[in-house]
Amino acid sequence: MTPSSSVPPAAAPAASSATLSTTLAEALRASILEGVLLPDTKLRLDDLREQYAVSLSPLREALARLGAEGLVVPTDKKGYRVAPVSAADLEEVTALRVNLEVWALGESIRKGDDQWEDALVATHHRLTRLEGGDRTGDRLIAWEKAHRAYHITLFSACGMPVLLRFCNTLHDLSDRYRRLFLARKAPDRDVPGEHAAIYQAALARDAAGATEILRQHLQRTGTNLLRELTGREG
Repeated sequence: MTPSSSVPPAAAPAASSATLSTTLAEALRASILEGVLLPDTKLRLDDLREQYAVSLSPLREALARLGAEGLVVPTDKKGYRVAPVSAADLEEVTALRVNLEVWALGESIRKGDDQWEDALVATHHRLTRLEGGDRTGDRLIAWEKAHRAYHITLFSACGMPVLLRFCNTLHDLSDRYRRLFLARKAPDRDVPGEHAAIYQAALARDAAGATEILRQHLQRTGTNLLRELTGREG
């Protein structure tokens, strides 16, 4: 074996552990966002180890990542629960989204290049194809992916990695509420039309118009979610 093809003994396990914890975090995140793991559910480490056939170390690392994202919370016995939901939390998440995503979109419109425009065209086209008709089963899964990709692409060219990470996390936190409380409710407004209006203004480099439409879009979603959440609490 030549020196260039050799791998230090410690390197492969480290990379494998990091990859495994990332995979675990993605799987658990999806279960939380999709409502498979409901709010305040206790996450039993032994059960998760058996379910995913992993050791404790990568599992704890994955849960720590989700804790940093606000999707799980630690308990007093070194365990975790799925983060609870509340009106106060939803109002904070919505307010932060309105401020940070609107800012990020404005920066994306100002800084975005042809590659950003191409990505926006592609993600909006994919979302548009899935907006109409029945959203169940595989089609619902495809729509959720397309919906997230579209929103993330809108502010992906902001040029501020920290802001981008915050926006991604806030989108996921809000999305969990949307899936939990609006999944079975018929839309009461033209959401596809709102998506199209934001898209058209962004491509036209109309920062003022695009950000105002996005602001209203996020606020209306937050208002609908809060109405459903407080109605269930009451």
